[in-house]
Amino acid sequence: MTHTYTISGMTCEGCVAKVTHLLKQLPEITNVSINLEKGEANIEMSKHISTPALQAALKDYPKYKLTEQEHHHNTKPRNIFDELPPVEEKRSWIATYKPILLIFGYITVISLIAGTATENFSWMMFMRIFMAGFFLTFSFFKMLDLNGFADSYAMYDVVAKKFRSWGYIYAFIELGLGLAFALDFQPVFTNTFTAIVMSVSLIGVLQSVLNKQKIQCACLGAVFNLPMSTVTIIEDALMIIMSVAMLFMYL
Repeated sequence: MTHTYTISGMTCEGCVAKVTHLLKQLPEITNVSINLEKGEANIEMSKHISTPALQAALKDYPKYKLTEQEHHHNTKPRNIFDELPPVEEKRSWIATYKPILLIFGYITVISLIAGTATENFSWMMFMRIFMAGFFLTFSFFKMLDLNGFADSYAMYDVVAKKFRSWGYIYAFIELGLGLAFALDFQPVFTNTFTAIVMSVSLIGVLQSVLNKQKIQCACLGAVFNLPMSTVTIIEDALMIIMSVAMLFMYL
């Protein structure tokens, strides 16, 4: 059975992801489809759940208010097609990950230019500029909606699950790392710290992908609705590999 509810307080895709995650914690709920613009949620249940029980699932986030949708009677003829669930638009892999592919492409080009600035191609310069561009760009998107990022990040990161404030701290850590790589500040410390932070972040990503959880990836904050997948694993792993490689070069 499917019931429609009104949910207020959602402002971004991060909110949608958080509300969906919280509601799916109830074992009777089989699927949740939320329309952010309308503030509506279609909730599929194996057996009926009372409205207070659904509201209780959101109690830790008071800004989200779930209420029963008002039913208006009219004389419009019943149309069976109106009752069919909306068909989700299927996007290709490239269309889904276009934002992150473009970002990686731009950063790679800039890094290649920096690496060829010397007489011989400098892999050290390439990786340092790539890391700087990566962290500065990704922190920028997180800063656009810190609350949305923190909500999304808390759904899978092992630290943010226990301490939601870690989501806010992590965004500023990325900003700091981006500046450190750009300025070549204390490279041994910077690369060691990067390897540790990204390794911790990778744990939550691996758990989510291996468990086939359909949740939003927070790598680009709440601006783009990117699904958690092997792309996220590659992204984090690449940062770890580069930081370790640079660390060995310095040592």
